[in-house]
Amino acid sequence: MAVNVYSTNVTTENLSRHEMLTWVNGCLESEFSKIEELCTGAAYCQFMDMLFPNSMPLKRVKFRTNLEHEYIQNFKLLQASFKKMSVDKIIPIDKLIKGRFQDNLEFLQWFKKFFDANYKGRDYDASAAREGAPMVFASVGGGSSRRVPFSSGRPAGTSAGPVADQPSEGPAHGDGEDTAVLLASIVELRKERDFYFSKLRDIEVL
Repeated sequence: MAVNVYSTNVTTENLSRHEMLTWVNGCLESEFSKIEELCTGAAYCQFMDMLFPNSMPLKRVKFRTNLEHEYIQNFKLLQASFKKMSVDKIIPIDKLIKGRFQDNLEFLQWFKKFFDANYKGRDYDASAAREGAPMVFASVGGGSSRRVPFSSGRPAGTSAGPVADQPSEGPAHGDGEDTAVLLASIVELRKERDFYFSKLRDIEVL
């Protein structure tokens, strides 16, 4: 049975966002870089395993993800674990999975109080418990940085100059073709205009 914590108001006892993140990463050997990334729910699932052994099926937790349906799956596991341990807290899943800072900070602040009230100080190897799986927010495309796709196309040791000059040749040819098409269109429009002008003159004569 868990010790329930009901205080949710922001007080001076709360740690700063940086201290909270350091606490999470230190306890879980995780690599979260900001509070919003806790929207995956994975950290809370492992905290429950740390606090209450056998309360959480860790093999079903998605530790590295950026998919909303997997966030929901993680929070459903957390919800089931809460129920098993008689934790009265209602998890605002719909809010948390959106990744907004304030919602995730408030839940983390509550969870830190809950953790402090229930932690018995037992040794726990977080990485071994999840079989070495990395716990980190997966960026778009699965890479470690969103800037990678922009740099991966340039071979090592190649200067930026030629790369910048190369694309300019394509648009130059493209502009020439576009200009030719425009000129042809103008000629056709002029012919059409002259045709209608001649018709108007014929009508005026009549």
